[in-house]
Amino acid sequence: MRSIAGILSEKGKAVWSVTPAATVKEALQEMTNRDVGAVLVVTDDKLAGIFSERDFTRRAAAAGEIDFNTPVGEVMTTQVFYISPDYSIEQCMALMTEKHVRHLPVLEEERLVGIVTIGDIVKRVIADQQFMITELEKFIKGSYPG
Repeated sequence: MRSIAGILSEKGKAVWSVTPAATVKEALQEMTNRDVGAVLVVTDDKLAGIFSERDFTRRAAAAGEIDFNTPVGEVMTTQVFYISPDYSIEQCMALMTEKHVRHLPVLEEERLVGIVTIGDIVKRVIADQQFMITELEKFIKGSYPG
């Protein structure tokens, strides 16, 4: 299977982020505007955390309500698991499964170069499987050029 670098070259390296001082409302608005389930929290070009729909709902459930003016830095997940571009898709899936995360920032020499989601991984796995099925069908039918 292919590496995470391959996924990033196909989907792009855009990363949506906020600062720890941004309010929950601002972070949720950014997520809505970008149609994403999480934003990275960045300070001085360094990854400080991640704020996701899951963080929001857990905080709201625990408190009974949430103050939308709360700084994201107070409610973000600070233990962020990340990968490098040379990770394989299998390694990425294993980490996501083991750590129960759906978003993994991609860092190269401590520099943020992208993010992959469980959706990105599933899409790539399905495409790889479809390619394999097509090639096997060609081989079975005798129309394989090789």
